[in-house]
Parts: sequence; C-alpha cells; structure tokens
Amino acid sequence: IFAKSNQRFDRRRMALKQISSSKCSGELQKVFEHVSVELNCKMKFAVYLPPKAETGKCPELYWLSGLICTEQNFISKSGYHQAASEHGLFVIAPDTSPRGCNVKGEDESWDFSTGAGFYADATEDPWKTNYRVYSYVTEELPQLINANFPVDPQRTSIFGHSMGGHGVLICALKNPGKYKSVSAFASICNPVLCPWGKKAFSGYLGKDQSKWKAYNATHLVKSYPGSQLDILIDQEKDDQFLLDEEHHAKYLNA
Repeated sequence: IFAKSNQRFDRRRMALKQISSSKCSGELQKVFEHVSVELNCKMKFAVYLPPKAETGKCPELYWLSGLICTEQNFISKSGYHQAASEHGLFVIAPDTSPRGCNVKGEDESWDFSTGAGFYADATEDPWKTNYRVYSYVTEELPQLINANFPVDPQRTSIFGHSMGGHGVLICALKNPGKYKSVSAFASICNPVLCPWGKKAFSGYLGKDQSKWKAYNATHLVKSYPGSQLDILIDQEKDDQFLLDEEHHAKYLNA
C-alpha cells in the first residue's frame, strides 16, 4: 500500500524506519524515525493513515505539541482517530525538539532545549546546529510526508496546543497561503512577554530582542502580507497559567 515506483520516492521511503503500527478506527496509526538534515539527529514523527488514502490522496493536518511532549502525547491521549478516519485526514505529529544530541545543558530544565524547541531556528551556540525546529516542521517534514504518503499538499492545515499553539501561529503567519486552516489551543500568543518565551528566545536567538519578533505571533500578525487568514484561538479561563500571578497579566496582553 502507498507504494510508488519513482526513484526519488524510493530513496526517501527507505530513509524512514517504522517504529510502531497500530490499528485505529479503520486504519493505521504509525510512528516513524528518520535522520533529520535540519536537526542533525534522528527524529520521530507519528502519522495516521485514513482508510480513504487507499483509494486517493487525502488532506494533511499537522499537530504541534506543547512543552515536554513527544510525538506520543497527542496520539495517545486525544482520541482524534475516529474523526480523522471519518473525514479522511492524514494527521502528522512530530516531536517537539531534537533529542540526544549531546549538547551541553540540553537536559538541565524542562522548559528549554529537550522537549522545548519552541518551533524556532536557533542562531546561537551551542543550539544552532540542532535546534532548527521551525525549518523542520515547515520544510523538511512536509517534504518527507509528501514524498512517502498519498497526501494532497494543496490541502494542508495545522493545529497545536500551548507551545505548539505558538508554533502553528508563526508557521501560518510566516508562510501565507501554506495552510487552509490554523487552530491554536491555549496558545502562547506573545512569547516575548512570557517567562517561557523569554528563556527560550534568549537562549536560541540571543539577547537582541529585536530578533525575537521573527517568532512572535503578536508582532507577525501586524505585518501579515497574505490574504485573509482565518485563525481559531481557543483559551479556557480555568488555566493554571492564567491564574498564576507571574503569567496572568502577560497572557492577557497576548
């Protein structure tokens, strides 16, 4: 199934190593591993193959997870498979950061580096060699998916949660026309005013805060050059970080 004969496809297909495969809502939930050029390490991503893909190309929907998550969180906890099956959607969920790169300090805190790539392309040492998560999720991974699965690249959408909500907003705002729909849940909309964002951006992008604007949705939306973009941002009021005194005012300013 999903086999193609062209040489380019075969080379990319061989680069994927299947880690797991489970039957879910009529088709398969799979996890693959590959060597990422952008991140300079092995990366895992999950992909759900809908039944309709056996007879034709299907839309692709990317999910970006939040802090400390891997590719497993969404596919294990959300229960999305039935809806994806009914609507014929490929759902792709990448990991949130490089792992095991032996970068000094990569495992010292839960809110920076491992599990916290913040969907940015780092420019600072020692992170710039591996932490290019923005380019991975907007360029390398889609190319890999499009070459190996019967997806329709003209029907691509993206959604995510928390840090992943931040990720989907910047991916959409920096790439006009790339995504049909954009949904962010409890997202970090203004990371330059958020303790997590300040920590991540200063580490990945340096102390010059003018460079942070390239990955700040609240700034990017002001100069968005594309046609009208419909974005869903959903934020519940009973959120521990909204209630936290340290975060409260900053999140409300997002």
